[in-house]
Amino acid sequence: MLIGTSDSHIPTIENYSPDLTAPDTVAKYWLRLISDPLGQAICIPLIVARGAHDGPVLGVTAAVHGNELNGISVIQRLFSDIDTSDLHGTLIGVPVVNVPAYIRKKRRFNDGTDLNHIMPGKENGNISQLYAHRFFHRLVIHFDSLVDLHTASTGRINSYYIRADMSQPSTRDLANVQNADIIVHNPPSDGTLRGAAAEINIPAITIEVGNPNLFQKRVIKSGVEGIHNTLCHLGMIEEEPIENQRDTVLCESSQWIYTHKGGLLSVKTDILDQLSAGESIATLRDIFGETIHEYCTDEAGIVIGRSVNPVTQSGGRIIHLGKISTNHQIIRP
Repeated sequence: MLIGTSDSHIPTIENYSPDLTAPDTVAKYWLRLISDPLGQAICIPLIVARGAHDGPVLGVTAAVHGNELNGISVIQRLFSDIDTSDLHGTLIGVPVVNVPAYIRKKRRFNDGTDLNHIMPGKENGNISQLYAHRFFHRLVIHFDSLVDLHTASTGRINSYYIRADMSQPSTRDLANVQNADIIVHNPPSDGTLRGAAAEINIPAITIEVGNPNLFQKRVIKSGVEGIHNTLCHLGMIEEEPIENQRDTVLCESSQWIYTHKGGLLSVKTDILDQLSAGESIATLRDIFGETIHEYCTDEAGIVIGRSVNPVTQSGGRIIHLGKISTNHQIIRP
């Protein structure tokens, strides 16, 4: 239902409808979710490309955490190249899901909640739960597949990697076409957007597109290529997928290695380093510069992400280590 038009002539809507956008058209909308204390609408931006031909609906979301910017650029570039005359189905992009956090340049919603821990929200819940519920039920339920774009958290860096349930053929296929550095087999956890979509049978993957609070050309380009390949895979465009120019490493699981004490941390490894069991990964020093502890790996693996903030406390993150699958071959759909 169309409820108004902003000063920039982009219409504001209350709910998304598949028939809202005419065939062979790209349209922009503000989707109203909640109101601020002054009663002013808080809206999320939507870009919708409805093809000239029938087909599936692919949703691409970014900035569920407000400081995850690379995904915004991925979506913008994706739509700058789309040709609706050749498109089968509908592509829906949400450049910013968590608008209150994005405005504040913060990761979490304005009540301190991580939106990616409370999906699909609650109809009669608190402010963040209501925001999540309306986002999910006014928009996400219309997707046939979902690609959710994230980055590392503050003080960390990531490889270009995928989290997907590789036991499910539909999500495995989505993961395999992304041309990622690493794929981690990771059944969706309760509360994630990916998990909430899976609960209603929407195949969904999470792509970690680099680092927070900045734009990174290489991973943005990789993200665009991955979504292009997704469109090819789903039969939404009749083009050739972009071939992977690097080997993708499949991990059967992953875990973070943490500090036991606080101090100043020097991480010795970099992302994508493949480590042996017992290999030294970090040195912890006290404020006087004396070495407190040397950290080593308990098992072999590949570095998916790492801390870049030297100031740490007990339980601080060191590296995100992936356990490489013995069946590491990536099978293309």
